[in-house]
Amino acid sequence: MFYGLSGVRHNSYVSDSKLFPVPADRNAVVFFLLLGLAAPYLVSSLYLNSYILPWLIWTAAVLGLNLVTGWAGQLHLGYAAVMAVGAYSAVHAAKFGIPWEFALLIGGLASSVIGSLFAFAALRTKGLYLALTTLAMQFVMDWVLTHSPTIAGGSHASLQSPTFALLGQDITSDAGLYYVAFGWCVLVTIFMLNLRRTGLGRALVAVREKDFAAAILGVNSFYYKLVAFAASSFIAGVSGAILVSTFYFLAAPEQFAVNVSIQVLAMVIVGGLGSILGSYLGAALILLMPGVVNQLFSLGANLLGLDLGIETLAHIPNAAYGALIVIFLMVEPLGLGKLYANVRDYLMVWPFDQLKK
Repeated sequence: MFYGLSGVRHNSYVSDSKLFPVPADRNAVVFFLLLGLAAPYLVSSLYLNSYILPWLIWTAAVLGLNLVTGWAGQLHLGYAAVMAVGAYSAVHAAKFGIPWEFALLIGGLASSVIGSLFAFAALRTKGLYLALTTLAMQFVMDWVLTHSPTIAGGSHASLQSPTFALLGQDITSDAGLYYVAFGWCVLVTIFMLNLRRTGLGRALVAVREKDFAAAILGVNSFYYKLVAFAASSFIAGVSGAILVSTFYFLAAPEQFAVNVSIQVLAMVIVGGLGSILGSYLGAALILLMPGVVNQLFSLGANLLGLDLGIETLAHIPNAAYGALIVIFLMVEPLGLGKLYANVRDYLMVWPFDQLKK
């Protein structure tokens, strides 16, 4: 069978802790990696830049939020704020003539510094109280961006991003910008895949499950919360900088408003807390599905000869999109990543699962 484990034996801890104990999972990852590398030659530039490129960047950002929310269990409603710090820091650094390689690092480090402040709030609060604290910090950042012309240019202004370049070479082609987003997403994915096998990943899970019990076992909960917020913020900062420099081409306050933080958190929850595959699926559903639903409703109205007004076409797809999310969560509350795990687990024992009945 496709997911069969025949011939797979684990006689050591190293073999049992492989990234992909199931060969089919490894083959699927290799297939999609090759598909991603060949994407510029398989799809048009319109779909490449309008759909796939932002999906990859937002997936990297969702993986960063999953690190602090899914792994460490800290509810974060100010994620767009740290993305904004990284975006504006990197753009200003690039404008000063700093190469983009270092500008991205500056954006990530600046976000880590600001994001670490959330960890101090996490030391004193948790749950909904932490969510409100991070939300308050999001509102503070929104105010700073709209009232600081030096940073953002003002409430209705935008900061133009310099041409993105790597190793001194300007990257202006659609394929080049896509590969930048693809490479960053792959790097973040590799980091997250290896994180769950390390002592740091196990400590974060212990803090998530019960920080008091983890402290009794010798796990310094505040230290690991600080690491989680700092690492997550670094990923957010670099993701925000790449988003601005390869997709938006300018930075504006509304790109990192509070609704963006809620949207990214929705991607994490719909995809599945602590699920790497779920981060990809959740980002795809929240980011790409509204456009797909709008097209389907417009096509259906034309086929049925219905004369739907512009306002109706604008609201009905949103309602259907929201209902779709509710249905997904009702079918599997643990997210889309768990749906895949359920199908895989079923196929692992099919057709021999009939023997247990």
